[in-house]
Formats: sequence, C-alpha cells, structure tokens
Amino acid sequence: MSSNTLRRKPTQGSAPVLQFIQTVGKVTGGTLLGLTMLGSSVIAGGLVGLAISFRNLPDVRVLRNYVPSETTHIYDVNGKLLASLHGEANREVVPLDKIDPDLKRAVLAIEDSYFYQHQGVNPGAIVRAFVANWKSGGTVEGGSTVTMQLVKNLFLTPKRAISRKIAESVLALRLEQIFKKDQILEMYLNQVYWGHNTYGAETAAESYFGKSAANLTLAEAAMMAGLIQAPESLSPFVDYKAAKRRQLDVLNRMKELKWITPQEEETAKKQKIKLGQITSFRSSQMPYVTEAAIQELTRRFGKDAILKGGMRVQTTVDFKLQRIAEEVVQQGHASLQYRGLYADQMALVAVDPRTHFVKAMVGGVDYRKSQYNRAIQSLRQPGSAFKPFVYYTAFASGKYSPESIINDSPVSYPDGYEYYSPQNYDGSFYGPIPIRRALELSRNVPAVKIGQDVGLNKVIETCRSIGIKSPIDPVVSLPLGAVDLTPLEMAGAYATFASNGWYSETTFIVQVTDNSGNVLLDNTPKPQPVLDPWAVASLNSVLQGVVERGTATAAQIGRPAAGKTGTTSSERDIWFVGYVPQLAAAVWVGNDDYRPLGHGATGGGFVAPIWRDFMLRALQDEPVETFKPASDFNRP
Repeated sequence: MSSNTLRRKPTQGSAPVLQFIQTVGKVTGGTLLGLTMLGSSVIAGGLVGLAISFRNLPDVRVLRNYVPSETTHIYDVNGKLLASLHGEANREVVPLDKIDPDLKRAVLAIEDSYFYQHQGVNPGAIVRAFVANWKSGGTVEGGSTVTMQLVKNLFLTPKRAISRKIAESVLALRLEQIFKKDQILEMYLNQVYWGHNTYGAETAAESYFGKSAANLTLAEAAMMAGLIQAPESLSPFVDYKAAKRRQLDVLNRMKELKWITPQEEETAKKQKIKLGQITSFRSSQMPYVTEAAIQELTRRFGKDAILKGGMRVQTTVDFKLQRIAEEVVQQGHASLQYRGLYADQMALVAVDPRTHFVKAMVGGVDYRKSQYNRAIQSLRQPGSAFKPFVYYTAFASGKYSPESIINDSPVSYPDGYEYYSPQNYDGSFYGPIPIRRALELSRNVPAVKIGQDVGLNKVIETCRSIGIKSPIDPVVSLPLGAVDLTPLEMAGAYATFASNGWYSETTFIVQVTDNSGNVLLDNTPKPQPVLDPWAVASLNSVLQGVVERGTATAAQIGRPAAGKTGTTSSERDIWFVGYVPQLAAAVWVGNDDYRPLGHGATGGGFVAPIWRDFMLRALQDEPVETFKPASDFNRP
C-alpha cells in the first residue's frame, strides 16, 4: 500500500521540522516567526538529543522476529471449527494484502492521515493536540501517529505522561528507520485492540461482522476504524448508536481527504450493518473432545503455546459421528433411568481400527453439569470385558484354540494369607466346556484357570502391547477384570483386535500446523503388527459368537460384529466393548460415587443395546465387512 492508494495529494515538504514550522505558523497567525522557528529548532534538536540519551529504551529491531500471540483453532477431521483457544488476546494474524483497502484507508483517515508522509512523528499533529488540550484544560487529543501507537502498545505502559510521550516519539523515529511503511501498518492492524478481547483486524472483522477483514464493505470498515478510539464504549454490541455516530465521523473524514467520493459516503451511511457475534472465549461445540485434544497438545507443546501460538489443530473426531454419540448417550441414559437402573453417568469412545484415530468421544451425560471426562480420566473395573486379553494370550501361546476344553469346576488359589475361589455369575459350574462356549457365556472360572496356566504376566504383556498404560497387578482375579482402566484404553485395545493385530498409538490429533501452514505435528498412522494374526482371528471368531448367541445378543447390528460384555461382581460398572473391521466402540455405565447400579444390572442387558444404537447409526453409510478367518493364518 502506498500514499497513492489513499487517493490524496502529498503534503508539501517532507521534513517533519518544516511541517512543524508551517503548522505553528497557522496556529499563531504567523506572529513571532523568528521565535516560532527558534522553538521548532529546539524541539527538533531536542528529539535528536533524546534519541541519543534514551539508550535504555527497547531495541525496536527485535520486531524483525516478533510473532504476536495468536488464537489457536481446533477443527474436526473434515475441517469444521470446533473451538478457538486464546489467553488475553484473541487474534489471528494476516498479511496486509488480506485486509480490505477500505479498512486501511478508514483507519489512517481517522488515526493518522499523514502516515505516508511523516517519519514516525507528526509535529503538526502534536502542536494541534497541545493547543486543543491547553484550551480544554485536559487531554482531549493525543497527536500520536500510527507508528507511535504501535510502539506504545508493544513496548510501553498506557500511563499518560510526558516522559512516555517522548519515549514514544524516539521509538517511532527508530522504527521508521528500520521498517517500511507497509510493514508498520501491517503490524499495527494486527496488533491494535478492537474491544471484547479482540486484537487485530481479522479477528475483529470476524467478531463484529462475521466475515474476513478482506471482505469488508466501506460502511463496515468505517465502523471498525471508528472503534479504535474507545473500543469498549463504542462497540456496536454495547451502544450501536454511538458506533454509528463514530462511523459517520470516519466517513466524513475520508471524504474531506478525498479518499472517497460524496456518493460513496452517502451509500455507506445508508447501508444496513449486520452484526456478527463476539468470538472471544466462546465455548467449544464439543467440549469433551476439545479438552482431550488440549491435554494431548499440552503434553507435546505446553499450555502457553496453545493459548498464544496460533496453531491450527486438525482432530481425528468426525463431527457427524460425535453428534450421533452424544445423542445416543443422552437417549441411552434416559432409557436406563426409565428401566429403573440407578446410573448417573455414561461414557462412549469410538476408535477407527485402521488408524487408531478417535472418531467420537463422550465423557459424561451432560458437560454443563459435570466437566469430568470419564472417557479418558475415569479408571473403572472392566469386569468380564477384560477376558479377551486373557483368551488372546492363551491362543497366542499355541496351547489353546477356541475348541480346547476347559473344566468349569470349583477351584481355589492362594491369595496372600487367604484362598481365592472364583465363582460364576449364576453360582453354577458347567464342567468340561469348550473355550468358545465359556467366553460366549462369560464363565468366570475357566478364565481364571487359563490366566493361571498361561501366566498373568504374559496377559499384562498383551495389554501393554496394545496400548493399555494404566497400572496392572498380576492378582489371581485379574482375568475377571480386577484392574482399573479407562473407556479410551478399552476402545483402543479392542480396535487392535479389529485390525487383526495392527496397532498405532490412539490419538485425538491428526495434524498441527502454525498459521502459515508449517507442520508442527504429523500423526499420520504408522501401524505395526503387535499380535499374532492366527490368535487374533481366533479371538475375533469367538467374540462374534458372544454377539450371535452369547451374553450380547442385544448388540446384533445385522452385520458381522464382535464384542464382550462386562459386569463387575459388585454391579458398580457395566460395559460393552465391541467392533467391526471399520470401527470399535466402548460404552461404560456407572456412578461417580461407585454406588451399585442395582440387582440384575449387566452389560449385556443394559449397555449392549446402547452400543447397538450407536453402531447402527455410525455405520449407516459403511459397507459390510467380514473378519479374516483363522484358517488364513498359521497357528503358533
């Protein structure tokens, strides 16, 4: 942008001292010309002297590498904005050519119409301000140039004092020696405060008018420029009439400078302004997802980088699936209440087995009432939903197959100073039973026996290999879920079964870039084979039987699906975790205070139907896929 762009005649005489002399002459009516010239020389010489003596002022050269704090934006996997995060300053930095020319003209017209003629300080404006303030007996006019305002905002305190004004002048002179005019204007328009914690032209335009700063009309540009003087009191959100009056002042000034025509002024005056919404500190559309992403970002970059770094964060979550998950949780919770189950909370996590990207996650029934995210923070016992880890380990050992016979009969094991005698849910024993049937019916005693035979440390190794990081102790009752895990861990682990043993770290983030598109984090999946394919295929076959004819028939969705119910002996936690090749999902139901849910509360009876409702809707447009059979692989 140049002075020609502003459509005004250049001021005669480019030296600031000459401008100062001419202006003083006008103010005093030309009297005492010699005294005026002497005074202006003293001022000019004084500025030079101050420039030498003010060596303790900040070095403006640091602005060559200056990066202003900027708002971080979080999106879903398809680019839909979910949340914007910032500290004090809500700002998006844009280059000067991305700001509408009308806004640049309007700002300069009302703030510094001689911007392209002065060298950082406008003596004429200072004299006019001095006279105006002297006449009024107070501060009514500042006389600051755009350059002076910029250095004040970046380096100095807002305290009104002569010393600060002198420091402003010195820094402004220095700044104009280093940077071009357009560079200074770009910094200013990205730095200036526009009210409501909104900084910079782009964010202000989005807030006030719901559009980019590149697409403003003259009327909108004039209203925005007018706000700089007193952004809070002149805000159209606060006092639209005051904002409109100030807009007319800006338009009139632009006309006086011949930067717009009278016809353009009249058109702008008549244009109806459609206001947007304040964008600062808006709540997330999906708060549980946003907070999970923030936790992951904080571990990698730190909190300060998130609030000030201007990151563009693409999450793994699909907006459509997330909304389905939220609706299913709401409806499912209401259904549980209707059926007499005393369950206050629920969590749901869905993971894509092909990438281990989290596609949907709900951390509670109502975020407004409780911000605690049970999907990733709540450690709960999985009950029998833990058994697949035991049976996979058994199949991978080469000692067992789905058709192997295990004796479902009374047994006791030393457990500290006592003996532990596992019991089945119904208190009965079936005697010799195929492993397939034992898992379909969720028999407890066979699971404990197999855990002892293959070794509980081997079971723990299996858990670690598929992403479970919570503490696990090799207690005798571990195969029955005597361990605390999160729904996210369960969904991610089952997703590895669904992918036939291929694992990537479960994540909420696809990619992070800065505002210029430079990649800061790339979570492109790098799947690694971590499980034996025959053992996984065998487990998938058995877990399909759980859905087809076992404890989870309520989870049938009209396509091949595998999964496992979970019910703790105290009936404090009930689960269903299941999957198809394209999607794995874990659903947990319980109470935050660990109150029992009530007699007869089981994962198969109460949670499997909720899982089914989610999967039916989530897979509506997905083709039917089958699991690979164990016969495709060699047995270990």
